[in-house]
This record gives sequence, structure tokens and C-alpha cells, in this order.
Amino acid sequence: MRIVCIGGGPAGLYFALLMKRANPQHEVTVIERNRPYDTFGWGVVFSDQTLGNLKAADQTTYLQILDSFNHWDDIDVHFRGRTIRSGGHGFCGIGRKRLLNILQARCEELGVKLVFQTEIGQRAEFTDADLVIASDGLNSRVREQFTKVFRPQVDVGKCRFVWLGTNRLFDAFTFAFEETEHGWFQAHAYKYDDKTSTFIVETPEEVWLKAGLDKMEQNESIAFCEKLFAKYLDGFPLLSNSAHLRGSAMWIKFPRVVCAEWVHWHDGWGRRTPIVLMGDAAHTAHFSVGSGTKLALEDAIALARAITGRQDLAAALEAYQKERHLEVLKIQNAARNSTEWFENVNRYTAMEAEQFTYSLLTRSQRISHENLRQRDHGYVEGIEAWIAAGSGLPPAPRPPMFTPFRVRGLTLQNRVVMSPMAMYSCNDGTPDEFYLVHLGSRAHGGAAMVFTEMTCVTAQGRISPRCAGMYKAQHKLAWQWIVNYIHTRTGAKAAMQLGHSGPKGSTQIGWEDADAPLPAGNWPLLAASPIPYGPQNQTPKAMTRADMDEVTAEFVRAAEWANECGFDWLELHCAHGYLLSSFICPLTNQRGDEYGGTLESRCRYPLEVFRAIRAAWPQDKPMSVRISAHDWAPGGNTPDDAVRIGRMFKDAGCDVIDVSSGQTTRAARPVYGRMYQTPFADRIRQEAGIATMAVGAIFEPDHVNSIIASGRADLCALARPHLADPYWTLHAAAQLTYPGDGPAPGVEWPPQYLAGKTQLERNLERAAQIQDAPDANG
Repeated sequence: MRIVCIGGGPAGLYFALLMKRANPQHEVTVIERNRPYDTFGWGVVFSDQTLGNLKAADQTTYLQILDSFNHWDDIDVHFRGRTIRSGGHGFCGIGRKRLLNILQARCEELGVKLVFQTEIGQRAEFTDADLVIASDGLNSRVREQFTKVFRPQVDVGKCRFVWLGTNRLFDAFTFAFEETEHGWFQAHAYKYDDKTSTFIVETPEEVWLKAGLDKMEQNESIAFCEKLFAKYLDGFPLLSNSAHLRGSAMWIKFPRVVCAEWVHWHDGWGRRTPIVLMGDAAHTAHFSVGSGTKLALEDAIALARAITGRQDLAAALEAYQKERHLEVLKIQNAARNSTEWFENVNRYTAMEAEQFTYSLLTRSQRISHENLRQRDHGYVEGIEAWIAAGSGLPPAPRPPMFTPFRVRGLTLQNRVVMSPMAMYSCNDGTPDEFYLVHLGSRAHGGAAMVFTEMTCVTAQGRISPRCAGMYKAQHKLAWQWIVNYIHTRTGAKAAMQLGHSGPKGSTQIGWEDADAPLPAGNWPLLAASPIPYGPQNQTPKAMTRADMDEVTAEFVRAAEWANECGFDWLELHCAHGYLLSSFICPLTNQRGDEYGGTLESRCRYPLEVFRAIRAAWPQDKPMSVRISAHDWAPGGNTPDDAVRIGRMFKDAGCDVIDVSSGQTTRAARPVYGRMYQTPFADRIRQEAGIATMAVGAIFEPDHVNSIIASGRADLCALARPHLADPYWTLHAAAQLTYPGDGPAPGVEWPPQYLAGKTQLERNLERAAQIQDAPDANG
């Protein structure tokens, strides 16, 4: 094959040498606009895992890179006069110039043609190429030329950062945070050779502007940073290798690049030639996860492997895009979480140094509690003891999920809650034996609190004919029977979620045609505005003042009855497109009166209902509100709005915001993933100053521990995991080898089941020993 790589960065050079190594008959050319030794970066960072990939791809290059690496395991976090170190992270640093030189030399050794100081001109230059690799970096001209095919999306970050160096050698990957009168600045620093460290300074743009850095010349900016971080530099100056930039141009914003397509079959050179994006031309990931060069090299490995393993080039290119697109998406999602953490570091600066550091280390959601334990057991035990002490327990290590949570006059024994889930199994609103077993078994299973499904305050407010209710005397008696069982036979608390279906009512049960109207026997609906949930759904009536008064009274009656039943906790459902949500969401509230328009006006009626219930509900019992923190649709509510909603309910007396999202409109397009709604709970907790309950794709004990330890939420509500395993929390304790003994153990096995506990723990221990045992065959 005749292969042309446009761009002589790590991606283009590494792909070129891998292809020439695989088949010396390939004619491979790398075209680079700069001189061989020009580089505008300092050091790059790899993980130990990346090194393993390089070793498998080309042993010669791997050994040369390995010989040039500086390796370290520790991360130091400097915050408010404290330094906290955690170990076992396994980083490697190398100078970017040194890396390029190694790759250039290996290319020359294998016979790759390297062409420097050459601008890419007319397309005719590639008429003889069988494959063109666009590895020309972040500002790819090739990508721009074929933008209609590649369809790049570029999102620019909110921080300004400058890439500097220093001869101060750091013995750990260092994060340093300094507060100024303008706001917070942070430094990311690491050694990459025996003389030099990278030193990146970053701050939100509004802080950068307040500090006047936009008006400073380069030497003034450097002097500002040297003074700010003087105690970490030990007298060493900061160095710049971008003297060609004037004024504030050295401070840049990070662009996140995502391309819909990575391969273009071009017909304009007299033949059909594939042009393939690679490295930063195809994607970028924020430097705070250290993955830009890693991704570029792994792109090269994947494409070389795909081509050498197939006869059909088109199939190889399709396989390359499919494999790498998924992997890059994972990294970019983690990088987005990391970027947002640094962009909004002021959210977390009220934390103690212990939790601030833990939040920093787990910011991407790729590193979890157990990941940290594997890296540094002592660090994790220390943070667990700190969290236990903060919960009023002796300062001894225990999984954070098994610490108590106190609110008003209630104490939950741990942080796991069974989320409200519609069971569609009531008869005329009355729960029966199914609900006794359903809720009772989860209460036995170790959850600190079990929620009823959304319990409707009126027959008209049901989602389906089989939904639970609290509007008839027999409902109260049935719920009282269930609550009494939970209280007398388990250590769990019982919570009731109250709601009204609004425009999503009079539909079939969940396992039939969900959200579709009943075939017959439909009842009239109410909503903020006469907007149907979907084209099949009936148009609801816009509520009048009289309707509002009537529904509010129905909520109050249901709350009073819930208290008489003995429920410990009450939640108001203001999410997922139901009645109160239809007021809050701008897509479903088109009212022209005082209950429509601004967010404050749209929240007016839900707040009226909440205040009326709060007045009727005992003051020593907590109340929460479930909201949709993101409508996931153009024109809908955003996470910014969710913070304001949280503040309004907090001011009205709410104790906890139960943070869900979506389901307010059929136009919603959620972005799913592990713990995908937890960032919303985190933001509301930090910015609105109210406790939160995280929900959504939380299914492992590790998820719960990470969320609680980092302070992203105070409780974790699990839905589907509890459907699959009523004893999820007990099993989690066994999986974590947490015995549940000592004061306030946080989880208790029913005495009738203790023999099963012993066997489960024994079996899990044996399975772990087998997994850790060396392979007899090597």
C-alpha cells in the first residue's frame, strides 16, 4: 500500500512505523509542516496500562520510551494549607520532544519517508495514495476541508489555562489550589525528565478576567503565576516555549472535539481514496485525564491491527472506527466530568481537605472507591475513618455506605434507599399482600429506607387503573398494615412518595403499552397547560384556580393519612412529566398567568403544594422532593435551572432533593451511562446547599461508596437492582467483607438468615482466593 500520514505528531509517526514494520513493502510517508525538533508542548503522561499496549505493538519503541520515562505512583493534593498524598496510581512522564524523536528515529530505521517543513497543498499530491491518514492535530485542515463528512462538533471549555515548564522537580503528580481575591487557580505539575517538570496553570475565565490576565504580556502572566505558586516552585522560575505568542494568547481554552465520522472515501483524486482521522484530528480529551497522546497512540495501534488482520480495507476501516469510537467516547465522558470539576472547583472548596481530595481523585467517575483501595489501602482506610467520625461514629474504617444519615428527628442506618417504582398491582388503589412482600423483603434486605411507588392522591391522578392510592379509607388501613410490619420486623424506615399523574394519566400498565391510553375507560386529565404527553395521549385540561385548590387539599389529606399510617418520610413527586412537573417544565407549561413564564412562576404551584404538605406533616419528620434536573430536550430545564429549583424547595422547608431527570417530554434524548444523573445531584448539593439523593444507573456497592465518600450525594436510591435482588444491601456488605458488627453497624441480617450470611461470606472468600491464585499454566 501507499500510505500518506498528514501530520508528524505521535499518531501519524506511530501508525507509520507500525505499518512499515508489519509489511516492509508498504510505501509510507509522513508529511509534517514543522521542523523535526519543533514542539510546543512540555511533557506527556501515560498510565501503566498504556505502556502495556505499546509493548505489545512494538517492543523496540517500547523499550526506548520506557528508558526515557520518569515513573511515579503518588498524587499530592495541596489545599488550604494541607497536603494529602495517595499512592499506587502508576504514571509515567516523558518529554514530548523526546517522544517524537524516538518515533522519528524508529520510522527512519524502518524506512518510513519523513518530510518536514512542508505545507499540504493541492489534493493532487495524494493521487497515488491508497490510504491517507489525517493526523494533523487539533486544528486539522483535512478535517476542516471535509467537515460535511466528518461532522465535527467542537465545545470550548470554560477555563483558561497556560502550558508552562519549570526546573523544579516534583516527586509526585501535583495538584495545587490557591485562592485569590479574584477566585481560585489550580496548577497541574509533574516531572517528565531529570531536569524538567510540566506546570499547567488553570482557572475559570471569569477569574482570569478579574485578575487582569487578559491585559498582561507573556512575561507579566508568568510572573503572576510564579508569585501565586511560589511556595511550590521553591525559587525556580516558570518557563515558556511559546515566545512566538504575544500578550494573553498563551492562555487558551480547551476545545473538546467529537467527530460523527472518522472515515471519508474521497472520489476527487481520480480514484476512490479513504481519508482517516486519527488522534486529535478525530477527538480530544482534556489534559486533566492525561489521555490525549494515549488515545493517539492507541488509535494508531487499532488501525494498524485492523488493516493487517483483514484483506478488505473498507472492512478494516469500519472496524477501526467502531472500536475506537466507543473507547474514545468512554474517555471523553470521563474527561468531561473531570473538566467540569475543574471548571467549577469553587463548588467544592467549602469541603474539608480530606473530602476535597477524594472528590478530586474520583472526579471522572472512572476511578472508584475500590480502585483507590487497590492503589492505596492506607489512604482509603483513612478517608473511611474520617467519614465515620463525621457521621458521629468512632473513627474506624468502614464502607461509607454503612454510615448513618441524620435529618430532622430521623436516623437512617445506612445510605441505601429503595427507590420508588411503579408496580401496577393495586386494586382500586389498595395495596395487598404483594406490596407487603415487595416492600417487606427489601426492608429485610438491608436498605435503610424503602419507598412506596408514586402513591396517587386522587383516582383522577392515577397513572393507570392499577396504581397505588391514598384517597380512600381502605388505602390508609392497607398502608398501615405494611408500615407496621416494616417497623416491627426490620430496622428499615418507610417512606411514601405522593404524586398526581397529570397529563401522563389514564394509561396502560407498564408491561403493556407503557404511556399509551387505555383501550377503554379513560378518565379526564389535568395539567398546567392543554398539552398532551404524546400524539396518542389525550389533551389534558389546564388547571383553574379551583382545580389547584382541590388538588392541594387532596395532597394534604394524603399526607395526613400517611402520618397516621406511621410513615417516617414523605416525598413529593415533581418530576417525570406528572402534574407538578408539568408546571415546572417550560415545554409543558405555556400558561400566561402567574403560574407560567419564569422558572419562579412555573414553580409557584408546586411550591404551594409543598408548603401545604409541609405544614401538615410533623416537623420532626423529613420531606424530600423528586425533580427532573434535566429535561434533555431543547428549550427544557437544564442543570442550571435544577440548582435554582433546589434552592426554592430548600427555602420552603425541603430536607432532601431526590435528583432524577428526563421523562418530561417525548422529545427527551438523555445521555445514559453509569451514575449518569449523579453529577446533577452533586451540583445541587454543593450549590444549593441541600442534601441530595442520587438515582439512576447506580448498581454496584462501589458506586454507592464513591458517591457518598466524595460528597456528591447523601443517599443513593436504587431501583432496578432492588428488583433483581431484594437483599442487595446485605449482599453488598458480604461482597465488601464488611461484618456489620460494632456500634451502629449500618446493616443487620435477620437472625433467621444468619446461617446464609456465613455461607455467603465463605463462598465469596473462596471465589476471591481462586481469582487471585496464579495460573498453573503460567
